Amino acid sequence: MQSKEQIQLWNQAAVKILDVRRVVLEAGERIQAYYLPANSFIYVLRGTAFVEMDGQKHEAKGFHMQHGSKGSRLDIEARDEFEYVLLFYRAFLAFPKPRNIWRLEQTSLAPFALQYTFIPDRPLVLLRYLSEMEKAWIQANLMGQLQVKSLFYQFVHELMFQMAEQEIRTARPDPVKQVLRYIHAHYREHMTLDILAEQFNFSSRHLSMQFKQKTGSSPIDYLIQIRLAEARKLRIQSDATLSEIAAEVGYSDVYYFSRIFKKHTGLSPIHYQREIRGQGWAEDRPLQVSELSIGGRSKRRYIDYENHYQYIDGGSTSMKKRKVSSNMIFIALLSLTMLLAACGAGSGTTPAASEGTGTSSNTSSTTGSSSSEAGSQSNQDNETRTISTVKGDVVVPANPKRVVVLYLQGDVVALGVKPIGTSEVFDGAAYKNELEGVNSLGSWFEPNAEAVIDLDPDLIIVPSEATYTLLKDIAPTVYIPYEKMTTEERLRNIADIFGKEQEAEKLITELNSKVEIGKQKLADAGILDKTVSIVEGGLKEMSVAESKQYGRGSQVIYEYLGMKAPDMVQQKIDTVTEAAGSTVSMEVLPEYLGDYVFRSVYEGADNLSDNPVWSSVPAVKEGRLIEIDFDFFYYSDIYSINKQLDYVVEHLLDTVKAK
Repeated sequence: MQSKEQIQLWNQAAVKILDVRRVVLEAGERIQAYYLPANSFIYVLRGTAFVEMDGQKHEAKGFHMQHGSKGSRLDIEARDEFEYVLLFYRAFLAFPKPRNIWRLEQTSLAPFALQYTFIPDRPLVLLRYLSEMEKAWIQANLMGQLQVKSLFYQFVHELMFQMAEQEIRTARPDPVKQVLRYIHAHYREHMTLDILAEQFNFSSRHLSMQFKQKTGSSPIDYLIQIRLAEARKLRIQSDATLSEIAAEVGYSDVYYFSRIFKKHTGLSPIHYQREIRGQGWAEDRPLQVSELSIGGRSKRRYIDYENHYQYIDGGSTSMKKRKVSSNMIFIALLSLTMLLAACGAGSGTTPAASEGTGTSSNTSSTTGSSSSEAGSQSNQDNETRTISTVKGDVVVPANPKRVVVLYLQGDVVALGVKPIGTSEVFDGAAYKNELEGVNSLGSWFEPNAEAVIDLDPDLIIVPSEATYTLLKDIAPTVYIPYEKMTTEERLRNIADIFGKEQEAEKLITELNSKVEIGKQKLADAGILDKTVSIVEGGLKEMSVAESKQYGRGSQVIYEYLGMKAPDMVQQKIDTVTEAAGSTVSMEVLPEYLGDYVFRSVYEGADNLSDNPVWSSVPAVKEGRLIEIDFDFFYYSDIYSINKQLDYVVEHLLDTVKAK
């Protein structure tokens, strides 16, 4: 990143100082595998040490300055008495954006995530700011904290100035390398995708995409493989109990550990130990089946030879070229087992979970609802339905009892089905209370697969190719490409899964009736033919919705109620078929605003009441500004649209009543 770009982003940053401390290490003393809990500056005052940041090692002497990002691994070995100042801070870009852009800017653009080291030309100036920050920090009062923040900005100003003079190059740390190191070092600990993302200051989605692109695997799947590789080794090389092995590799529940072991190896831990030991294979015995690895080389393409981090096989130990490691035998056996299992599975339907939740030769299959001739509850529970999906025909339970649904939970709830597990739901979602007590499985775009397995579902509904691939082997899984469907098409597809076609038609009819009533009320009030704009943002710029799929109420306002935006926006709404919007500066924003303005807000959103441009907008001055909650208007399922429709019509009518 160029220094000019860094300075521009620092100008937009909000900063919180977390700690300022002075550290002294004795000669020979070490700090090993310390993961920075926040972005940090390290400034050497005296002495010499070997300092390693994410594998980059160098000798640090007096007035050596280094910046590291949150989650970076720090190792220090003092050669003599070594003293340095360590400053931790948190920073983010202060101007609101749609959430995905907001997170992308934090992870990909901001200078807070960069790594660099240099020797300043005027070291005492920087030392003065750091020393004054340290003194103010020790005061531990509000005035002292304010002084620290003021001094920090001066410190950054001087730092950027000196770096620009020296043309110091900065580097973006490789998040995948960071996560790999962390997983290998901490796989015994409780770990989720959200925990990893938080550790390295990334959004879950961004981290998952980067990791999968370079390794061919999700972070959680990689974690599972590392744990199971160690478990297999312990199972063969020791007489430790299952409970002891489960605890050693990070599983507190031995029953759950046994299930996931069997799912990935095809054998229970006990049978696995008997079969491997029965083979009498030794570590030095040549292995001839390495080419049977499922997934080929794409699963192992991310290898950091410098630091000996390898996917599954190598762990965090040095590679041994003299002989084939026992881990290679374990992986080959796992691959062979998976290959045989894959060959035995049918290709026409989604395979059932290992616990027998899908179809079998003894399962009665129907293409409609449950047979009326079923004589018992157990027979009804065993009946199935075959439905057509974009992934081909899928056999699902006729009466699913344990449903897991990601993102599409609003449609499922509207049909009268309460799932046992679902992806995280925003606090302000219309159906939040309907899902009280339901297990949360993490973000919808990459759920915690282990948690899904633990729920033992008999049906899974997913909204994306990635989640389908991740979960399809756990239980019958139906992929709903929601972004390519209208609300009615999506609801009918989901209703078909449950045999609730009549309920779906009733919901659609009721919604259409409510829309017509709402349109008539707005027409009677002289509002329906007025122009409407939907915006989100803060003091410097705003995002303007330019499609019916943008969210923030765009579907209710532009599609169902048929209201229009100003001409320059409406032209795009009429032609764009996917989520779209433009980001405009506050100075030109009035050109995009109609007679009524809906502004999406969230916790921490800028207060615009004192902004002269915003305050001069006719809709704002004359009481036709309606604020909508981001969480409430984020979803586009039929349950949420019903509630959003009520809100929009009611608040539009209130602008007339208030006159």
